[in-house]
Amino acid sequence: MEDREIIDLSSDDESENEKVIPTAVKQEPDLVFDVKQEKSRNKGELANRNGPRIHSVRAADDDDSDVSYASAICAAPLTRQFWKAGTYDDAAASKKFTLQNVKNYLHVHPMFLHSNATSHKWAFGAIAELLDNAVDEIQNGATFVLVDKTSNPKDGSPALLIQDDGGGMDPEAMRHCMSFGFSDKKSKLAIGQYGNGFKTSSMRLGADVIVFSRHMSNGILTQSIGLLSYSFLAQEKLDRIVVPMVNYEFNSSTGSLEILNGKEHFVTNLSLILRWSPYSSEEELLGQFSDVGSHGTKVIIYNLWLNDDGNLELDFITDPEDIRIAGDVRKIDTIPAWREANEKHIAHRFRFSLRVYMSILYLQIPDSFRMFLRGIIVQPHNIADDLKYIEFILYKPQVGGTVEATVVTTVGFLKEAPRVIMHGFNVYHKNRLILPFWQVVNYIDSRGRGVVGILQADFVEPTHNKQDFEKTSLFQKLEARLKEMTWEYWDVHCRLLGYRENYPVPKAKQAELNRKSYLVDAKAANENAELRKRTMRNTSEQGSNNKRKIYEQVDLHNSKKRAKEENVKSVGISQNMQVIPAPAAQVLDQETLTLLDENQKLQTKCLESEKIQEELNLKVTDLRSKIEAAREQQNLLLAQLQLLDVKDG
Repeated sequence: MEDREIIDLSSDDESENEKVIPTAVKQEPDLVFDVKQEKSRNKGELANRNGPRIHSVRAADDDDSDVSYASAICAAPLTRQFWKAGTYDDAAASKKFTLQNVKNYLHVHPMFLHSNATSHKWAFGAIAELLDNAVDEIQNGATFVLVDKTSNPKDGSPALLIQDDGGGMDPEAMRHCMSFGFSDKKSKLAIGQYGNGFKTSSMRLGADVIVFSRHMSNGILTQSIGLLSYSFLAQEKLDRIVVPMVNYEFNSSTGSLEILNGKEHFVTNLSLILRWSPYSSEEELLGQFSDVGSHGTKVIIYNLWLNDDGNLELDFITDPEDIRIAGDVRKIDTIPAWREANEKHIAHRFRFSLRVYMSILYLQIPDSFRMFLRGIIVQPHNIADDLKYIEFILYKPQVGGTVEATVVTTVGFLKEAPRVIMHGFNVYHKNRLILPFWQVVNYIDSRGRGVVGILQADFVEPTHNKQDFEKTSLFQKLEARLKEMTWEYWDVHCRLLGYRENYPVPKAKQAELNRKSYLVDAKAANENAELRKRTMRNTSEQGSNNKRKIYEQVDLHNSKKRAKEENVKSVGISQNMQVIPAPAAQVLDQETLTLLDENQKLQTKCLESEKIQEELNLKVTDLRSKIEAAREQQNLLLAQLQLLDVKDG
């Protein structure tokens, strides 16, 4: 059997005087997967029977003695559990490749695919990386990204589909996508930057991934298909990463698709794709472009990983409108009356519900772009809308006396507090959520409970998996400042939720804290209009050294005007709540302080009454259950008594 050419798409390096280009290498004879018993059944399947006419290698060469055919079964990886799939044995039977005319070649072993993917501890973090690629395509005209369950046609097993209608990839861009260290994203607003996200995320979710991409440039339409298969590499014990690819170009004059890269390259790569992908014929492969449109990309991840219990890590069954992480629903340690509210809150559900996580993944999404999950639109959710008693705190991180950025942090209590005990900061970077509900403090005696913040921190760099930040001095300063914000906010506002002040504020600071006003909603602002007028008449012109910026609510027009003048960008501000700075040295008269104190006491009593009402409701429910049980017991005894009477009669 003749040697075949196959493209090795591992990264390459450059010598001092010559740019190194990956070249075709000769494949060992035993690497051509010739399944002769299926030859007669599969003969002719390389020609496309529907759609555009294809100039196939088979059409030009009747001798098919060297053509490989697809296996009837899509081979699975050696182990189906991700954290056990790192064992790779290529000692004796490994297939070696010989590279010709290449200098400084970087050898990338298949084990790197798995070890590289272990940076994603959380499956949803891997899905987010693939969503980032679609969101980055908004600048190229993308209007949607969809995430859904599909199936492997060879064995019927579930597979994960992610598709967008962005610009797509030409053959060179596809090669870069499948290789390591290439990134064509030059925009400062692009989320991806390392050229590594696709490999780490896809290999974290499943053992194999096939990519279909259609691209239009200068009137030339190309279609590319690439396969990154850990199953193929591991079972054939290859000593380097090999990625089969086939490329087509549409010939407008003949109305047909023409193959690129030559006959030998096409036949060898296509045979590998048909053997190790979910599709058994070239016709089935090209059929995947039927819903792509004139441009776009479709990613199908199959042989999905299993968890330690032997179940699919991604749960497609529990909720037909969602994708969940199997077995990741954790119990919350709180009083029984509050448990349901905590379990239903977004701060808890995002950990195992992809729909909830996608809703908060991006700070802002253009109106022209939609995200679909299981065929249903994902509605974006602004976490700031879940807060009450909101404050906006200005933070200017510095390094060596130089201000690195100006950040406005939105801080408040969750509206369901104190029943909901969740807390933490949601830190975004370039519009993308990196740390959701990051707990910068461990509350003791409830201090800090229910305090949630939102900010965009573009001045610190995220890690490669975009689930954390690099531990630089700037990040450490940010963490320390967020802790201070949590304590300061709690000390000022805890009485509004009925908590006692177990951590009294020093007298020197108490006088200043007493001068602070709370941000209230529009209704409360109207009710207290006269109160604010009296307050403003007693306003002092003195400055303040306090870090906190307190805001009061005003009308939309004045707010936009002031924001434009100050040129300060706020993060997480709801559209129906507009704010401007109030004087920091505001002095309240004694009557105002008395009214505020009485208002807080009344709110505390209301909360206590609500707690008592909840306890009474629980008692009523318990008593009703006992009464119902007693009635059932009574009916049972009456029935037994009647039975005894019948026997005696």
